[in-house]
Amino acid sequence: MSVQSPIQDLERFWSQTRLPVVFQRQRPAPLLVRLPYAADNKVWLRDGQRNKPSWDKAHGAWEVPQAWFERTIRLSFSRYRACYVIQLYREKEVCASACWNATGADCECSCMGANHGSGQPSGRWYEVSETFAVMWGVQRYSVRLLKVPGAV
Repeated sequence: MSVQSPIQDLERFWSQTRLPVVFQRQRPAPLLVRLPYAADNKVWLRDGQRNKPSWDKAHGAWEVPQAWFERTIRLSFSRYRACYVIQLYREKEVCASACWNATGADCECSCMGANHGSGQPSGRWYEVSETFAVMWGVQRYSVRLLKVPGAV
C-alpha cells in the first residue's frame, strides 16, 4: 500500500482536467489558473478586465493578478459550477499558561494534554491572558473544492 505525500495530492488536483483550479501562490506571485480546454479561455478569463491573462508554459496555466482571486472563483462558478482552490494556510494552536503550569493530570484545553504541565512549551506563543495563548504553525498548501450553493 502506498501513501501519497501532500505534494502528490496537490499534483493530483492540479492535473485533473474536469474543473478549474485556482492556485494562489505566495504574494506577490500572480495566481495560476488551470482551466479545462475551451477555445475562448483567454477572453473568458479576462472578462472585460484591463489586464490580459498570460500563458505560463512551464505550469500549463494562465497567470492573472492576485486581485482577481474572488472574481476568478465566481467566474468559474458561472461556467463550471465548481472549482478547486489551492492556497497557503497555517494551523492555529490554542493553549494557555494555566495549562502549562498545571500540576494535575486533567487537561481541558485544546492541546489535549500535549503541553500540560510543561512549564513553557517550545514555539512562539502569543499570550493574550492566563487562560488564552495562540501559536501559528508552519505554512502549508491545502486544496479545497468550492461549489455553487446547491450544486451536486
